[in-house]
Amino acid sequence: MSSPEVAEVSSARDTAPRPKTRQRARNLGFIPWVAPAAVTILFVFGYSMFQLFAQSFQYHGSWVGLDNFKLVLTDPLFLTAIGHNAMLLAIVPVLLALALLLAILLFETKRGLRGYRATLFFPYILPIPVVGVVFGQLLQFNGALNQALHAVGLGGLAADWLGDPSRALWTMGAIIIWKEVGFGVVLFLARLMSLPSEVFEAARIDGAGFFRMHLHVTIPQLRTLVLFYIVIEAIVMVSWVFNYVYVLTNGQGGPGTSTVVSELYIYREAFQNQAPELAAAAAVLLFIATLVLVVGFFRLQRAGEGTFAE
Repeated sequence: MSSPEVAEVSSARDTAPRPKTRQRARNLGFIPWVAPAAVTILFVFGYSMFQLFAQSFQYHGSWVGLDNFKLVLTDPLFLTAIGHNAMLLAIVPVLLALALLLAILLFETKRGLRGYRATLFFPYILPIPVVGVVFGQLLQFNGALNQALHAVGLGGLAADWLGDPSRALWTMGAIIIWKEVGFGVVLFLARLMSLPSEVFEAARIDGAGFFRMHLHVTIPQLRTLVLFYIVIEAIVMVSWVFNYVYVLTNGQGGPGTSTVVSELYIYREAFQNQAPELAAAAAVLLFIATLVLVVGFFRLQRAGEGTFAE
């Protein structure tokens, strides 16, 4: 090959896109398509978050540093509210176990699957104010539940479900379970129905019974979804229970302070006590707690993927 031809080949090699460059360009090709939506979201939420953080460090426009956070963290009502959110977190394992059990039972059901699935999912799509009003009427001291208990001779189990400070929060937790469990059932059931049937047939041939098969075969297949559901419901218990409390207690968090949660505390400080700076500080703390849960989920998910890869 003559020297001019060699020079042309070398020049072509130099100008040809390298594989890594092509891969990088392919990976970044989505940017022009998502950029307008990303800029809009960043403007709407980014500006709001900036204002929230800025206000949490101010008082009437003057910089006060961490004073607002100190006041919030030493407020007995805020500590009580955080304690109630932590207590509601304790029902997440119950919610998970119930959703898994119902999903597995529906998966094993051959008849009436659509009807059962619709029945369980229906509470999830109901508006929270509707749920609050209905259960507020049912669970009154003279409500339908206690009347039914008296009618069947179980009057000793009747209680003031929403009026007793020792029961009100757990009653609210039970209502949340009733509403949220349908989401987990549909989520897990969709994954179960997408699994190859050969996996379950092989387990049955090997002599695995109902509990052994689902414990060692089904649940490991749902690991990522289980983590996702745990985080979603944990976020609900930490920062999405305001509507339940507001509707069931008429915005008071009662009886007394027995059902006050962090969101209701923020609402009170912002609109009732006219202390937006304290509300902003409490909201920042709530945002950080939610962010920790989300980051924790992604780390657990990545660790689980690494375990399966090994």
